[in-house]
Amino acid sequence: MYQLMVRDMFSAAHYIPGYKGNCSKLHGHNWTVEVFFNAELLKNGLAIDFKEIKNSLGEILEELDHTNLNDHEWFKKYSPTCENIADYIYWQLSKKEWKSAVRSSRLHSVRIWESENAYAEYSED
Repeated sequence: MYQLMVRDMFSAAHYIPGYKGNCSKLHGHNWTVEVFFNAELLKNGLAIDFKEIKNSLGEILEELDHTNLNDHEWFKKYSPTCENIADYIYWQLSKKEWKSAVRSSRLHSVRIWESENAYAEYSED
């Protein structure tokens, strides 16, 4: 089994409604996003082109970058926690058509770091 990972970052503010503590106040993070793909087979030595993953992830992060996540339509329904941000990015990536992907390639998980010491990860497994 092959595993591929692409990392990118974005900056955004958020607050956690209903949380009792500092996170209930508007604050920001420099979020690090890691996207993992698995593949059993390769074509011409590749499972999926890194450039295609980077471009697709970049499009998603561009809409989140330098925003208040609480104002984003999806996070009006789901609190913008680290866990839900990972979930959102996962589902946005899962809707993409991966032109370069070998048939066995599949999105495995999305990991979101809100600090260098804390992350949440989402996968369907």
